[in-house]
Amino acid sequence: MNKRHEILFNQLETYRSYVVGVAGTVTAEQAEIIPNGFKNNVRWNLGHIYLDQFLWIQAVTKEKAPVPELFNGWFGYGTSPDNFTDETPSFEELLELLKGQPTQIKQLYGEKLEEEFAPTEMGMHTIEQVLTRTIFHEGMHLQTILDLKKLL
Repeated sequence: MNKRHEILFNQLETYRSYVVGVAGTVTAEQAEIIPNGFKNNVRWNLGHIYLDQFLWIQAVTKEKAPVPELFNGWFGYGTSPDNFTDETPSFEELLELLKGQPTQIKQLYGEKLEEEFAPTEMGMHTIEQVLTRTIFHEGMHLQTILDLKKLL
């Protein structure tokens, strides 16, 4: 793995540790609260971060991502906690999934970062480009979690 890829994975792990750390300062009960003016809660944001990263990798590689089938119905774009069922992962389960995801991505895709695929609608055609996009996306949801936390 070249230096640029090592730095990318270091960033992915560092930012993810920060998200998990911030989310870990709220209780499971607080993670369920949807304050006025918000559509989602901390729990939903965590599931969405997890899902989004794999969906974009899947979009570029056209390979099935290692995400349970029902995740898209719970955490996909346009969903909300109204879509949750008894089978939806708990706040604690989502934290564990998020902690392990950077290592899982590195193991599954670390040697494919520069492999060329057909471009997505956003023009991304490598996993490296997807990870850059999903790290940015994760930061947006981190800010939402920070905003939610202020109101809890």
